[in-house]
Amino acid sequence: MAEPGTEPSEISLRAAEAAADITEAERPQDRRRLVAAFTKAASSGARVAGRGTRAARRSAGAARRGAGSGTAWLAAQVTAMAPRLRVRDQAALRAQFGGQSAEDIADALVEGAVRASAAAGGVAGVWAALPVLPAFPAEIAAETLVLVGIEIKLVAELHEAYGMPAEGNFAERMSAYVAAWAHRRGVYMIPGGVVLVAGSPLARLLRRRLAARAGRSAFSLAPLLTGAAAGAFLNSRETRRLGQDIRRDLRRRVLTGP
Repeated sequence: MAEPGTEPSEISLRAAEAAADITEAERPQDRRRLVAAFTKAASSGARVAGRGTRAARRSAGAARRGAGSGTAWLAAQVTAMAPRLRVRDQAALRAQFGGQSAEDIADALVEGAVRASAAAGGVAGVWAALPVLPAFPAEIAAETLVLVGIEIKLVAELHEAYGMPAEGNFAERMSAYVAAWAHRRGVYMIPGGVVLVAGSPLARLLRRRLAARAGRSAFSLAPLLTGAAAGAFLNSRETRRLGQDIRRDLRRRVLTGP
């Protein structure tokens, strides 16, 4: 799934765990603590590894230019992260939400993801106000990965809530949800199927989406606490939009059938 020369690193494992924990956390203080812990660990690991920081720096530049090799590194991390995300199936969701309807469960999933995204942007912005500034490029990459993880988890669980999971084993389903995230459509409406190889239309679209997401993450790193507010607002708005787009397609399938 990853492009040649962009082997996934430990950050994809950390991002997958953080995205699931942050999304499912009930208290705001728990979400903030989890985001801060992930951001600190990811940026520290990137500085030690060297390559992660250099790739993240290229990603930040790519976000500003709209293209660049740094997005290949981000795409590799996302495709490595997806199969490691913790996704609740339909039975688990119904048990957790007390047998509520698919629409009620979907409402709760979207709101949970929106709160998680807002927390991610807010914490990164607060970091930028500290006297000793973290490495901004690594921060951008870390925030982007955890945000995308939150949203891919949302996409997967919305499909489960509506009883329309992707086909195949877990890894194959998660690849389909990465594609759905990139296309902002339900799995069954993805044009051209799931072909995540270098140079494919889907791979190019994924990199463009990630460049745009990294660009929005950069707003979180504005001076003082303005970055926290901007990051929280932009992240939550984008996550809500994504959830609405996916739900629209899934509702259409409920009404029209396969």
